[in-house]
Amino acid sequence: MFLASFSALAFTIIISYSPFFANALSSCNGACHTLNDCSGQLICINAAVSNQAHLHAKGNPTLSTHATEAKLTNNDFSEGGDGGGPSECDGKYHSNSNPIVALSTGWYNGGSRCGKMIKIRASNGKSVMAAVVDECDSMRGCDKEHAGQPPCKNNIVDGSDAVWTALGLDKDLGVVDVTWSMP
Repeated sequence: MFLASFSALAFTIIISYSPFFANALSSCNGACHTLNDCSGQLICINAAVSNQAHLHAKGNPTLSTHATEAKLTNNDFSEGGDGGGPSECDGKYHSNSNPIVALSTGWYNGGSRCGKMIKIRASNGKSVMAAVVDECDSMRGCDKEHAGQPPCKNNIVDGSDAVWTALGLDKDLGVVDVTWSMP
């Protein structure tokens, strides 16, 4: 009993004093207040994000040398679009008629993939080459910079309309399983 109480106290102290966790936002545009505030995004305890959320944001699935499984979502990279501010890579907005993507924070890797081409393949066999121009932020969201969008999950390739069209996919599906690789 003593050990369980001590462990719970230690966990609370660690969570309470970690600067990363103190600034957590829920996926419903506010501070985290309960365990249910951040369904599918972050896990909240006492208005802070638990360590599991940190693993969610940083712990992207391993990048394979061949093809990595991901979820394709649609992003509007134009000014005023649902992508929020300008792209992280170059500080500019982009035309959605170009095959471009934003990668989840871990895959974006601090901008090391900016300007690089990735190959995206859909389950229908079609593929497209797309340039990495932005980060799909897995750490922050629900603010003006992110157009009110919640943080991305850790396995997202957020593609422009041109990516969806080249793959022969219907954007209305919202999320589609794909693989991606570096050529």
